[in-house]
Amino acid sequence: QVQLVESGGGLVQAGGSLRLSCAASGRTLSAYAMGWFRQVPGKEREFVAAIDWNGGSTTYLNSVKGRFTISRDNAKNTVYLQMNSLKLEDTAVYYCARSPYSRSSSTNVSQYDFWGQGTQVTVSS
Repeated sequence: QVQLVESGGGLVQAGGSLRLSCAASGRTLSAYAMGWFRQVPGKEREFVAAIDWNGGSTTYLNSVKGRFTISRDNAKNTVYLQMNSLKLEDTAVYYCARSPYSRSSSTNVSQYDFWGQGTQVTVSS
């Protein structure tokens, strides 16, 4: 069993930046791909970014490419999402998730087996 805890969310003005963290306990994340998703009320959970087990490969939602960067520090058992040039439409609850595979870049929610509780990101004008 692994527990994932997100942090770093908050209120930021459009154009600003936030860095989300996802810390794991219980088991190491180092052998697994990880993903970030987001969800707004009334909509399905949406893929944002994924990273393979050693950070060698990353995948992004088209609308965040060039603005968001996913990274990981396996020594700290933590995954990050650096979000720059934030837009109003980035407002959502952001979740990190663990893939059961090492090299997955799946955008499908069902391909991830452990989830954090989420952290709210609100972008204001």
